[in-house]
Amino acid sequence: MRKQSLLPSLPDEIIINKIYLIRGQKIMIDRDLAALYGVATKVLKQAVKRNIERFPEDFMFEMSDEEFQNWRSQFVTSNSEMMGLRYAPYCFTEQGLTMLSCILNSKKAVDTNIRIIRVFTKMREMLLTHKDILLKLEKFEKQLVHNNEDIQLIFKALKQLINPPQ
Repeated sequence: MRKQSLLPSLPDEIIINKIYLIRGQKIMIDRDLAALYGVATKVLKQAVKRNIERFPEDFMFEMSDEEFQNWRSQFVTSNSEMMGLRYAPYCFTEQGLTMLSCILNSKKAVDTNIRIIRVFTKMREMLLTHKDILLKLEKFEKQLVHNNEDIQLIFKALKQLINPPQ
């Protein structure tokens, strides 16, 4: 039997609040991941640079200057929160997060990464569930539109019966 982690459980909300949408992909940035893994951002970036061949563009990319400015402008933050954000951050996709746990081989990094991957999986499941609901609602809406047309025809026929054309 595997030993349970001795680390306190990381609430889903903390992880979810650190997931952003850039280039149509859900990503997490280097600074947030470093904090969650308990390492300095500089250490995380150095580890990535030493193992850059493990991080193709679909695993990790650096924000462009334009993306970085747009991303920064979306958040009203204090100067202390902007510390470490003078340069465009590395953005890690779900696959990149998995690769990070391979190069940051501490117990805390592995445990945290498992938690993050579970949150990504839950989010994907929720999206699929909501997609099914949305499709059902669209089908229902189409039926209502069709029924509405039928009801209008019935009223038109009833009006003609009550007031026949002369």
